Amino acid sequence: MQASLIRVANEVVECSGAIIRHYFRKPLDIIHKGDMSPVTIADRETEAAMRAVINQHFPHHSIIGEEGEDTIGSQPYTWTMDPIDGTKSFITGNPLFGTLLCLSEENTPMIGIIDIPISKERWVGMRHEGATYNGHTCHVSNKTQLSEAQLYCTEPDLFTPQQAECFQALEKHVRLRRFGGDCYSYGLLASGHIDLVVEASLHPYDWMALIPVIEGAGGIITDWNGNPLNNNSDGTVIAAATRELHAQALSVFKHS
Repeated sequence: MQASLIRVANEVVECSGAIIRHYFRKPLDIIHKGDMSPVTIADRETEAAMRAVINQHFPHHSIIGEEGEDTIGSQPYTWTMDPIDGTKSFITGNPLFGTLLCLSEENTPMIGIIDIPISKERWVGMRHEGATYNGHTCHVSNKTQLSEAQLYCTEPDLFTPQQAECFQALEKHVRLRRFGGDCYSYGLLASGHIDLVVEASLHPYDWMALIPVIEGAGGIITDWNGNPLNNNSDGTVIAAATRELHAQALSVFKHS
C-alpha cells in the first residue's frame, strides 16, 4: 500500500508541475480572494488536475485544497494540497515557489512533498523512512546555537504586532536573516542549507506537507508554543534543524 501511495503522490506533482510550467511567465488574469491573496487560472487548473489524479486512483480518500471545496471520503486517508505555494512569486516571475502535497492517515501526516516545478527540485518525506531531495537522502544541518543559525521568513508583514516583536528579538540572535522563499525555504532547511524558518498566518495546506519532510530529514517543526502541528493549529510555524535551536528560539519568543 505504501508503494502505491508514494507512486500516486509523485504522479500528482508530476501532473501539477507540467501545468504550472505551461503558465509560468505568461500573461494571466489575477483574481483577489476575500483575504486579498492573489489567485490565477494556473492555481485553480493545477489543483483540479491534482484532485483528478487522486480521485482516479483513490476515489474514497478525502481531499483538502486551497482552491477547491473539501471532499470527505469513507477511508481514513486525507490528501492536503496547495497547488502554488507562493502565488505572489509565481505571478511576478520568481521561480522559487512550489507545490505542496501531504497524505495523512487518521490525521497523522505520512507522506509530504515539496515540489519546485521550475527548477525541478523535489523533497519527499515519509514517516519513519526519512526524506529525500531529488531521490537522494537529505538531512538537516547540525547547528545547535542561534549565533550560528541562518533564519528565513517568507513575509514578515503577516505577523501581528506581538509576533513581529518576537521575530525581531529572534533575528538579533542569529547569524543571518533572509526574507522570501515560501515553501522553498523548508526544502533548504531539509537539505541543511539553512537552519531556521519562522512564519505565521499560515493554513493547514501550507504546513501539512512540510511535517514529513522536515521530520524525515531529522529536523523539528511545531507552532510557536512548541506544540505539534495539526489541522487545528494556530497558524504559527517554526521549523528548526535541531532541538537545541528549536528550544532556544522558543525561549526567545517566551521572553519577548
